[in-house]
Amino acid sequence: MSCSTLLNLSLQLDFARKWTSVSLRPRKSTCCTCQERSTLEPKKKRDRKGRGEKNRSVTEDKSLISRSRISQQNSLPPLIGALKASAEKNAASFHFPGHNRGRAAPSSLTQLIGVRPFIHDLPELPELDNLFSPEGPILEAQMQASKLFGSSETWFLVGGTTCGIQAAIMATCSPGEHIILPRNSHISAISAMVLSGAIPKYILPEYDCKWDIAGGVTPSQVGKAIKDLQMDGKKPAAVFITSPTYHGICSDLSDISQLCHAYGIPMIVDEAHGAHLGFHPQMPHSALKQGADLVVQSTHKVLCSLTQSSMLHMSGSIVDRERICRCLQTLQSTSPSYLLLASLDAARAQLGENPGTVFNKALELAIEARTIIKTIPGISVLDLSTFNEFPAIDPLRLTLGFWSLGLSGYEADDILDRDHGVISELVGTQSITFAINLGTCREHNQRLVSGLKKLSMSSLHSKTTEKRVESREHAPFNDICISLNPRDAFFANKRSVSIKESLGKVCGQLICPYPPGIPVIIPGEIITERALNYLLDVRKKGAVITGASDSHLSSIVICDV
Repeated sequence: MSCSTLLNLSLQLDFARKWTSVSLRPRKSTCCTCQERSTLEPKKKRDRKGRGEKNRSVTEDKSLISRSRISQQNSLPPLIGALKASAEKNAASFHFPGHNRGRAAPSSLTQLIGVRPFIHDLPELPELDNLFSPEGPILEAQMQASKLFGSSETWFLVGGTTCGIQAAIMATCSPGEHIILPRNSHISAISAMVLSGAIPKYILPEYDCKWDIAGGVTPSQVGKAIKDLQMDGKKPAAVFITSPTYHGICSDLSDISQLCHAYGIPMIVDEAHGAHLGFHPQMPHSALKQGADLVVQSTHKVLCSLTQSSMLHMSGSIVDRERICRCLQTLQSTSPSYLLLASLDAARAQLGENPGTVFNKALELAIEARTIIKTIPGISVLDLSTFNEFPAIDPLRLTLGFWSLGLSGYEADDILDRDHGVISELVGTQSITFAINLGTCREHNQRLVSGLKKLSMSSLHSKTTEKRVESREHAPFNDICISLNPRDAFFANKRSVSIKESLGKVCGQLICPYPPGIPVIIPGEIITERALNYLLDVRKKGAVITGASDSHLSSIVICDV
């Protein structure tokens, strides 16, 4: 046997071992692409083909793939079916990505997730459509999503809700135009103002000092902001609302949208945490149902697509559709992940199977947990009595306070994680928020309740409660003073100074505890003592400070103006 033959055999055996690592037995073959195809076929069919059809012709292969595509399109979501059919092709691949359908997948990662994700990690092949000008399965998948969520058009996003918010603001606001938005908006809204050149007109949201939680905004606050701008001879280009908030607090979007439309102003809603709303009678109505013009949803949060995948929905005709498309083409990757896109299609199909009942179990577990936790001494449960100006709180968000036990949210979270294996979604100075979703099970619900009972008991029996957690008197951002708009501050000359020297200077960087990603100081704002004290306090209690070049906050970057 020649050296080249031995080398070829060695490579084939090595490739076969990689395939068996995903617990599938490929039929024997001298062709890698045949092995790939057989790995994706059902076991019974593989066995039969292995016995009697080793010499099947290429023409028969193509015929089988063609029939398979038709069957897949009838039984699978459109983009899932197209991706499956494309991956099953007996193709000699001379295109990106470099792992070449898993053949060169890094072994360290295949040991973790197997080779199948690489097989379906395909580029924009003709049969897989084009995200920026869809005509095939992507278009069909987006149309089905649009129908389910009730929009006039839906776009799939591979850059998360951040990308959608940036596109929505850029599509409605030109440089120098004003946008009305709550001061506790996500950092993506701030970056959108840098990109678009929009000038903020902030609304200070309702704020509860005991919980150290900001609520939503009211129609009267929006109305006042519009009139304030009118008195200066200006009209807002858009109104931006976050609803629900990270804690699940919902604003009255119906009244706000009516108010906006009376002035001909589009309403954008950051509904990152509310893609599930409206799909059960006990849930608040969705933003689209309440008249929003542009809605951005993190389909990967409560719904079940892959992390980083989101959707942008449009309703009505106030916003220029073509401008949205141009903005998305500017912001989105020209090499979108088809795994992310397919996961959006799959999440839509999963929700669409039983849209009225799919959340029955999750709601049952949420109500059960809330009812029991309310009886546990020393633990407070956030409800509408705290924010009674708002119509609803997402029933799948469970926010708990621990100040009566003398514990901060960070301390309580550390105990629950370390001693009980309970991992929360959001930690604050005074509270912890737990997200209940389609994957929540009763055993985990019981572990949460058990951990909280033990936490309460141990704290009450010790003298921990003597160390009371002080509540705040004011929101950390209720005395803001804007010196530069975000875009001008972003491009201004900057220098670093000590934190003591920064007081009263114009901030040159966006500084916020994460999560939830709500800025305490925004570029262009005057740095106040209250904001600095808040940042130092939450950092001391365990928060991660993002945006600052010095995460320890010994120095701060300021605008050199």
